[in-house]
Amino acid sequence: MTLDTVSRRAVLKSLGMSVAVGSVLRVIPVEAAEHAHHMIEAEKDGAAGAYAPKFFDAHGFKTLQGLADTIMPPDADSGGAVEGGAPEFIDLLSSENPEYRATLGEFFGWLDAACTKRYGKAWVDCAKGQQTEILDLVAYRKNAEHDASLEKAVYGFSFLRNFVADGFFTSKVGIRYLGYKGNTYLTEFPGCPPVPGV
Repeated sequence: MTLDTVSRRAVLKSLGMSVAVGSVLRVIPVEAAEHAHHMIEAEKDGAAGAYAPKFFDAHGFKTLQGLADTIMPPDADSGGAVEGGAPEFIDLLSSENPEYRATLGEFFGWLDAACTKRYGKAWVDCAKGQQTEILDLVAYRKNAEHDASLEKAVYGFSFLRNFVADGFFTSKVGIRYLGYKGNTYLTEFPGCPPVPGV
């Protein structure tokens, strides 16, 4: 057993926390999230040249990529969640955490079943407007107050949104988007900018 294998196992074990809180990073140390991104990058740079999903099958991973892109699409300032590696981050962490697998698996199952019932095909195969329409059902907690059958799906989508944000903002792309420069010293401190209207 190599040191790299031990560190990978230790990091992934530390990621095996509860999903009871909204954001994954509320229970996962940022350093562990950073290490997970490094493991993903190393796999992409390795012999295979690509990331091989650990938990999701091909359909599930394609759905995850589509959802991540819908939740945090690229814009003029950033490459978005997919470029930031959020789908890989989510898959890797889910592969080691049964609660993550259960929450996401249940949500993805609901999503495809709801789309199949309404549109005759899985979410990933629906038109953009159909995808948005079905996600609008679960994007707001108030919808679950009016329809109790949406409660678990609303929770699943909320968890996924937080997971996508965590995966993005702990990636190199996300950190660059935030403008974080690292632990650097200032030669002078100009103070806070004036507050307008005061």
